[in-house]
Amino acid sequence: MSGDTQAVRSGRAPENADVVGMWVTADGHIRQELLPSGRYDEARGTRRSAYTGRYTVSGNHLEYVDDTGFTATGDIRDGVLHHEHLVLYREAESS
Repeated sequence: MSGDTQAVRSGRAPENADVVGMWVTADGHIRQELLPSGRYDEARGTRRSAYTGRYTVSGNHLEYVDDTGFTATGDIRDGVLHHEHLVLYREAESS
């Protein structure tokens, strides 16, 4: 699938960062899955779906609103997601 086709399907403009997928802290304790639907699901340790909500992308900047109304931000810099005080790395996809 081309990048433009994928962007249209995901509702993001082509100039926005491709953020869909699993992002993980270096120690693997926090796993944040950014879904193509604009929703996210974050696990903490053994606690699945510890935080869920929606996100939007503008360029390399992300805005999060969890299902309780709490808001947070993130930025993609050099392929790394800086989400408030967390640093998350894109999990490699299995081939």
